[in-house]
Amino acid sequence: MSGPLLVLVGPPASGKTTVGTAVAAALGVSFRDTDRDVEIETGSSVPDLFVEHGEPHFRDLERAAVARGLAEHDGVLALGGGAVMHPDTRALLVAHGRAGGRVVWLDVDLGSAAKRVGLSRDRPLLAVNPRAMLRTMLEDRAPLYREVATDTVTTSGRSTDDVVHDVLALVRGEDR
Repeated sequence: MSGPLLVLVGPPASGKTTVGTAVAAALGVSFRDTDRDVEIETGSSVPDLFVEHGEPHFRDLERAAVARGLAEHDGVLALGGGAVMHPDTRALLVAHGRAGGRVVWLDVDLGSAAKRVGLSRDRPLLAVNPRAMLRTMLEDRAPLYREVATDTVTTSGRSTDDVVHDVLALVRGEDR
């Protein structure tokens, strides 16, 4: 199997960056975040891209970043929370899983996610009414995360160390 050792998907505040960075360090591989790839490519932050060019433009950039990450990266790859919205991205993730890759959905409940997000301005889709938007996001995207995931790890009410332990156990030893 080529491509990332591990792909992390999940909603905002599920722990993709925190868990992904720790898992990559434990495995001695690099960590890559597709939102960061978009920011480096454009020279703009994700919130600025949303405001200046709109969500469809950002989603096009994101789709390309995910495709590049799946093709080029061999460590831990974290996707933006909305990356699964595009059918092409979901098809790439499903194909990655079928080829033996591991796509882990970091699932989080509304209470835990809301507590982690706070009132962050770095999350453009949560700027107006964070709790309501987060609830809608979690409900609408759950079937999409489920569709692409080879495994699910719940992060709600759990320590980062516990979640990292579970993800590492999946990567290191669980045969599917």
